[in-house]
Amino acid sequence: MNHRELSVLMIGLLATSLVTGIVAADPPRPGTEGNGLTENESATLWSRDADSYITQEEYRQRYSENRSAVHQVANGTDITFKRPPATAATWTRNDFEDLDAGGPDTSVHPPQADLEDGVFIDDAHATIFAVQPSTRGHLESGETPLYIAPNGTMRGFVDYRVRVPNGSSSGNTTISWSLTEHEIEEVRLKKNGETIAERDGAHTPALNYQIEDDWSANLTLEAEISVRLKKTVRTDLGDRTDVDVTYRTESRNVSDSIAVEIYDLSAYPYYAEYPNGDAGVAIFQSRPWQGYTLTEDGEARVRGIWRFYTARNTNWDTLVRSNRTASAPVQSDAIPVYVHAYPSRVGSRAKPVRDGPELIETWGTDRPSPVGTIDENINIDIVNQSYTTTYGVAVRAENVDRDALQVAGIVRSVNASVVAPDAGSERQLRHSDLAVAVLQQNESQATLRIELRDNETGAPIVLSDPNRRYPIGGSTRNGYITVGDQRVETNASGVAIVTIDEPGIYTARYHPGSWLGHNPAYVGATATARWHPLGTIDGWFAFIFEVGWQLIPFVVMFYAGKQLLRMLGPEEIFQRNP
Repeated sequence: MNHRELSVLMIGLLATSLVTGIVAADPPRPGTEGNGLTENESATLWSRDADSYITQEEYRQRYSENRSAVHQVANGTDITFKRPPATAATWTRNDFEDLDAGGPDTSVHPPQADLEDGVFIDDAHATIFAVQPSTRGHLESGETPLYIAPNGTMRGFVDYRVRVPNGSSSGNTTISWSLTEHEIEEVRLKKNGETIAERDGAHTPALNYQIEDDWSANLTLEAEISVRLKKTVRTDLGDRTDVDVTYRTESRNVSDSIAVEIYDLSAYPYYAEYPNGDAGVAIFQSRPWQGYTLTEDGEARVRGIWRFYTARNTNWDTLVRSNRTASAPVQSDAIPVYVHAYPSRVGSRAKPVRDGPELIETWGTDRPSPVGTIDENINIDIVNQSYTTTYGVAVRAENVDRDALQVAGIVRSVNASVVAPDAGSERQLRHSDLAVAVLQQNESQATLRIELRDNETGAPIVLSDPNRRYPIGGSTRNGYITVGDQRVETNASGVAIVTIDEPGIYTARYHPGSWLGHNPAYVGATATARWHPLGTIDGWFAFIFEVGWQLIPFVVMFYAGKQLLRMLGPEEIFQRNP
């Protein structure tokens, strides 16, 4: 990697500005540093950079080279992903190798490092560089957990400088100091105070870990630093010199901690078989997860609301080099990059779009938009209002291979082990028998009787049962019937009564509750009834009466007109010819 040092020594105001965060840095230009990635791959890493777009011509004039199409797009906006990319971990692993310590008289540390000072040890620190595989989740304001894989690697940076006292002379006595030994004795990784990994001392330790049966933890990187100095006292006694040598030692324990969520998926499937042979699949997971595939070739798949982007940890943009006399900022040679998960406005999707699985239901926790947790320089399609986390996703598909079912998480390489379904996870989907008939009617309204029964057993289908619960999410999930603009539910006998007051053809539609909340479950059904007031004797009498009533004015006018003509017209008009 090209050294990205801004300066070697700057004191006073510049050092102060570093501490207050004024000094800033941009990520390396894609293609200038490989780190195991192509130009296109590295161009997608920097979602936190300023998207100040320049044209291809301006780019060629500035850098005397062309850029790829992906690099051009990334110059003007941020690139997102459907699944957590491996590029962040690849970059971080390779870039970490360029992180160098400063030597015994110089300490190198990021600005946020928690520095420890002792008698001889100064500016000592152990700082976490990255934990991967991992993903920073953006759930809502104030809740952005770092999800880490159960098996991964923590990388850290440990450094210090040794303060060797100045020599002195008084009378015939001279005192001198020298550094004889200094080392990082041991580096440990602790989980909630318990050591889970350790290794010999190193300035850039990489500690592999394995964590089981934990939901969350506090991980601590800890290092033991020790120094040994030699103190020599020389006394001139005239005819001889008396030399007294003693040794002084010091040890400092330095550490850094990070709160993490252990991302260990176990998917809980629910299955159903539709009467036409289609299969229903629902997967539930109590944490954000990516989606699942339904076939061995992975062509049929569904994903939830989560999308991904990659961005650098800006705490490592600059480092501080400090020695005995001054401190100065330098641009870091190593920048960690993390994957971030966010709820997208695109929402849940099933693929292939036309003839693939049908997305029938999603459910989860309602949360406010996490837009406030996103850096102002990041341009992504994040939801800007409340959203549902899609902890559960259900689909209907023509073909489902249960043995090939794969569930992917939001942390790279973490896929869920599909728990074998129990008896309650299998759902029966049956046809329903819906009937509607006119129960009573008069000239102004009619009463419809709707009956809903199991087509196979004839048992009534009850929709008003308050005790039926949705087995996954915990919400009541009953179906209902619509007639016109009315919505009704059947009683314990599978019957619902509806009153209508407008003549016409009425279609009753059964909207079954989700098969996730019913066993057995049903597919929808329709039935039709016709009502008109002329369908009854009373209706005919009412019709005749109404028509007669409406004709009275015309009869009266006709009779009156005839009488007027008789009174005022020629008499021969009303006389019959002989």
